[in-house]
Amino acid sequence: MSRFDGKTVIVTGAASGLGLETVKRLAAEGANLVLVDLKEEALEKAKAELPAGTDCICVAANVANADEVKQYVQAALNQYGRIDGFFNNAGIEGTQNLTEDFGEEEFNKVVAVNLNGVFLGMAEVLKVMHKQGSGAIVNSASVGGIRGVGNQSGYAASKHGVVGLTRNSAIEYGQYGIQINAIAPGAIMTPMVENSLRQMGGDDWEAVGQQFVEPNPMKRFGKPEEVAALAAFLLSGESGFINGAVITIDGGQSYKY
Repeated sequence: MSRFDGKTVIVTGAASGLGLETVKRLAAEGANLVLVDLKEEALEKAKAELPAGTDCICVAANVANADEVKQYVQAALNQYGRIDGFFNNAGIEGTQNLTEDFGEEEFNKVVAVNLNGVFLGMAEVLKVMHKQGSGAIVNSASVGGIRGVGNQSGYAASKHGVVGLTRNSAIEYGQYGIQINAIAPGAIMTPMVENSLRQMGGDDWEAVGQQFVEPNPMKRFGKPEEVAALAAFLLSGESGFINGAVITIDGGQSYKY
């Protein structure tokens, strides 16, 4: 029997990057899946990458919109009757600029998705898990949520907020049989990271990437499937006494600063 047989997991940001890799991992382990992302076309493409016979539904939603968050949670309940896991993963990076040049509009946009979206998703899912008396939530933070990274005011502020929200809510809900943890990835080679490197290096982004990982003790970028393995563990029953943790997955780089 697989770890996720009979379990229902919602994944936001499911159409690409860490979300897509985690969806693939969970599907391979038997989960019923609710895939959430902005565009239906991208969701259908992601669904097509899952193993034949995967039980899943796709819900196009803006995670920063409270009504649309309620809709994807209700869709999960309508289809499966419960929610066992929630990978609260959708996020954006935003532009790279000094704080004085970042701009209020860009700052608010990044915070709306990365922090407000995480809060809105948790608030709705926790109502369900509280009634069930069980559940596991994994929020996507970042190493940018535990230290400064530079030129990313909105991203760093939002991810620090995710860390605080995770720790606070874990204290509240542990007594109800609910685990709430966060993962803090470093440089993982996803489309978002590639876009960041292109902002820094243009056509020479791959060379910039090599320079970027040179200080890393492991001298490489992380792989999305490595993050997916961690998320799956934290969503599974095998991690039952881990609560309120923020787990870095960055090759040890954050410990060098």
